[in-house]
Amino acid sequence: MNNKKRFTTQDIALISIFSALWIALNYYAAPLSFQLLHLPVGHGIIVFFTLLLATWATGKYGAASAVGIIGSTIVLLAGGPLPVLSFAATSLLFDIILTANHHKLKTKLYNMGIAVLATAISAYTAGVITGVFFIPNSTLLFATTVWGGWTLLGGILGAAITLPIIGALEKANVKKIKSA
Repeated sequence: MNNKKRFTTQDIALISIFSALWIALNYYAAPLSFQLLHLPVGHGIIVFFTLLLATWATGKYGAASAVGIIGSTIVLLAGGPLPVLSFAATSLLFDIILTANHHKLKTKLYNMGIAVLATAISAYTAGVITGVFFIPNSTLLFATTVWGGWTLLGGILGAAITLPIIGALEKANVKKIKSA
C-alpha cells in the first residue's frame, strides 16, 4: 500500500540517509569550497544536490524540509557555520514549490522545469537571507545582487549536476528501495 500522505519506514530511512549526506557535505565540503572561492557557490551545489536526490527518492512532501532541518540542526550543534540556517529555511520553500509537480522528479520536461525553478528560487532566497542576516556590514543591495546571485549560480549548478543523475537512475529503472 502506497500512502502518499505519510512517511513510510523506507521514507524515514531515506530522509535519514540524505540528512547524513547533508551533514557530511555541509560540515566538511562546504567550508572547503568557501575557503577556496570565498563565494557560496559550492554550498549551493551541495545543498540542492542533496535536496533534489531526497525529493526524487521519496517523492513526498516534507522530505526535503526534513533533510534541511535535521541536517542543519546537527551541523549547528556540531559547531558548523550559522548561515546553514538560511538553507534550512529555504528547504521549506523548495518543498512548497515542488508541490506544483507533486514531488515527481522524472525525465519529463515539465517536472524538470519545476525542479529547476524550485532550486533557483530557493537558492536565491537562501543567498539573500545569508547576505542580510549573516554577513556583517552587508547591505540589502549586496545581499540581493552579489550573494543572492552567487548562491543562485550554485543552486543551478547543483541542479545541472543532479538532474542528469536522476535521469540516468530513472532510465535504469532505479526508483526506490524494494521491500524485502
